[in-house]
Amino acid sequence: MAATNQPRVLAFGTYNVRKHPRVGILIDGLRLNGCDVEEINHPLELSTAQRVEILKKPWKLFGFGLNLLRLWGALRRDARAWMKRNGTPDAVLVGYMGHFDVLLAHHLFKGVPIVLDHLIFAGDTAKDRGAKGLKVRLLRKLDRMAIDASTLVLLDTEEHKAMLRPGDEGMVIPVGAPEQWYEAGDAEAGEDRTRDVVFYGLYTPLQGTPVIARAARLLADRGLKPHFTLIGKGQDYDEVRAITKGLDNVEFRDWVEPEDLPRLVAGHAISLGIFSTTPKGLHVVPNKVYQSMAARCAVITSDTAPQRRMLGDGVVFVRPGDPKALADAIENLLADPGKLEQARSNATLVAEQFTSEKITARLAEWISPGARS
Repeated sequence: MAATNQPRVLAFGTYNVRKHPRVGILIDGLRLNGCDVEEINHPLELSTAQRVEILKKPWKLFGFGLNLLRLWGALRRDARAWMKRNGTPDAVLVGYMGHFDVLLAHHLFKGVPIVLDHLIFAGDTAKDRGAKGLKVRLLRKLDRMAIDASTLVLLDTEEHKAMLRPGDEGMVIPVGAPEQWYEAGDAEAGEDRTRDVVFYGLYTPLQGTPVIARAARLLADRGLKPHFTLIGKGQDYDEVRAITKGLDNVEFRDWVEPEDLPRLVAGHAISLGIFSTTPKGLHVVPNKVYQSMAARCAVITSDTAPQRRMLGDGVVFVRPGDPKALADAIENLLADPGKLEQARSNATLVAEQFTSEKITARLAEWISPGARS
């Protein structure tokens, strides 16, 4: 490798950028901020839902343990070969859902600062989905082991940062959106969009999809039937189907390829965020909100402290857990083309604050040699 004054960063782990774009956003942003980023990555072919299920039920780790060990063997081999050629990096970045990978990184990269992107607290996530007792305590122990193995912990909101202990070093970096979402928004900017409404997600409790379903039902009772496209499947899916039974304006799509999702969402007038009242739902700003803003949609989401702080005028806020408030917001936007266009314009403007380059500027500065001396 040629000599360079750029900070050298290794993105390391079993992350899968196609399925979980957050680490790709960080990598792109660090490069745009002058870091030389290389990847040692052997993706674990699990969806977000499957990874969360493993965090909820750690015994399921044995079901894919051999595959994980094989990937770790390849990561260990590649890491040692890389360091033999190049010496030690200035930092190692362990991608999202890296609770286990960070333990391996801590073992391999002695004396190297390790940055853990810790968007999900395993114990918090399990509790949000109904887990109690020993299971939650064990998962909180896993969170603690992962945090202790890292030098810097990246969180997406101040509320999540507050869950760290006083001795932990944390940095808030918004989730942001990949460049493909901005490109999709630009591609649709000059076209007549539909007046449709879109939601995509895993139907987890924090997303509050039953609230969306009840809002669609309320609108239909008022004689208003905008087309809803609901993408994904998960825990609350059956309840949503039951609530919307008989509504001919609600379309369900279980899956859309990640490469196709930005353009599909960008073709809608309104994109929906999250609406639950769960503790976790009150702590996050979901990726779908950043992505939908980048796609130039008008965005409606719950009025929570982290979302109001992060998003400002970029979205339309409604009370969490309130289907009438959501129905009213959708009706108000669709009834007034001027309001709808203003909401889209606001989203587009605010989304520019969350490009990969802007959200990673502080991290790049932290990584720079000498910055922590």
